[in-house]
Amino acid sequence: MKLYYYLKEAHLHLERLKEILEQINHLYPVTQEKINNLTLEEKNALDVLAFRFSKLQDLLGVKIFREYLKSQGFITEGKPYRDILKEIDNEGIIDIDTWSEFREVRNNIAHEYPYDENEKINAINYLIQNISLLETIIKEIDARSFK
Repeated sequence: MKLYYYLKEAHLHLERLKEILEQINHLYPVTQEKINNLTLEEKNALDVLAFRFSKLQDLLGVKIFREYLKSQGFITEGKPYRDILKEIDNEGIIDIDTWSEFREVRNNIAHEYPYDENEKINAINYLIQNISLLETIIKEIDARSFK
C-alpha cells in the first residue's frame, strides 16, 4: 500500500519536472553565457527543476526501491542501502553505476558553490537529459507492481 502512495507522489514530481522542462527547453544545453543572462523566471524554473529532481531521486532511492523490493518478496529490513541497489540492479530497473551518477548530480545541483559553476552547468544539462530515465524507472516499477 505504501508503494502505491509513493508512486503517486513520484508521478506528481515527474509531472512538475515535465512542466518546468517545457518552460526552459530554450535554455538547453545550458551554457555559462545562458546562466549569466537568466531572467528571474528562468532562475526560479531552474530552482524548481533542481528541487523536484532531488525530491524524486530521494523518493525513489529511499522509499520506492525498498517498498518495491518488499512487494516482490525481498527482505529489506536492516539491509544496507548498497544491498537494496544491488537488488534493484538485479531486477533490471537501473544499474548501480547509473544510480550513483544520479546521486552525484543531485549532490552537485543541491549545493550552491559559486566556484563550481561548470559543475553546476554540467549537472543541470545531465539532469535535463536524464529525466526520461527517471520516468522509465517509475513506469517500470508501476508496471511490475500493479499488473
